[in-house]
Amino acid sequence: MKMFRTLLLFSIVLLSLSNVLLAKNGFLVHITSNDPHRVSMALTFAEKMSHDYDVFVYVDIDGVVAMLKDKESIRFKNFEASRTLIDKLVKSGVQISVCKMCLEAHGHTQYDLIAGLKIAEGKDFFGFTSGRIITIDY
Repeated sequence: MKMFRTLLLFSIVLLSLSNVLLAKNGFLVHITSNDPHRVSMALTFAEKMSHDYDVFVYVDIDGVVAMLKDKESIRFKNFEASRTLIDKLVKSGVQISVCKMCLEAHGHTQYDLIAGLKIAEGKDFFGFTSGRIITIDY
């Protein structure tokens, strides 16, 4: 009986460790600015990381302006255009969420967003990955 308990405990520990070791880490890319260099860097980083990691892009403050469908695509130096990167991210399943209050502060609603983008909800920040969350701010 003692041997059974020991094996059971050992099995539980191994299962717990395997879940931790197999959990896929994720990147939360936080865009706060409408600055072309920052937006381009953030979207490029998100696109590159999405090949190997779970990625969630959160946009607030002045960054929301770059996510409006009636604004021109941002083009900065040798980076791909922001619309191209956003389309790639959305098509690959990366969630891009925008702060509703920040959008409203700029006089816009969710209906002004580029197709595929959504208003952020609290659960979005934790549900996009099963591992650790690493945050990169732009």
